[in-house]
Amino acid sequence: MYRNTTNLTRLRAVAGALVLGFSASAAAETVEVPVGSQGMVAEASSLRGLDKDQVTARLGEPVGIQGPVGDPAISRWEYADYYVYFEWDKVLHVVSKPRG
Repeated sequence: MYRNTTNLTRLRAVAGALVLGFSASAAAETVEVPVGSQGMVAEASSLRGLDKDQVTARLGEPVGIQGPVGDPAISRWEYADYYVYFEWDKVLHVVSKPRG
């Protein structure tokens, strides 16, 4: 009787692992946005590496500024359609605002 209980326990463990494995793979989703449909962010990505004065000269004054926070100092400038992230004085990333 002990052997049957051990086999049943193992069977349940394997079944549980399979269910978790299938549910994890079913939940994964890849979202790809073609470069052409990114609009202004694709153009603004040429800002990477520029300093804050150069960004202001190209894009004008931001709608809002957050930060700097942390070390290295990270700040975010908000424009109408995207955010520009800086590390110290240099552009790290340009990110499109969510639309919805």
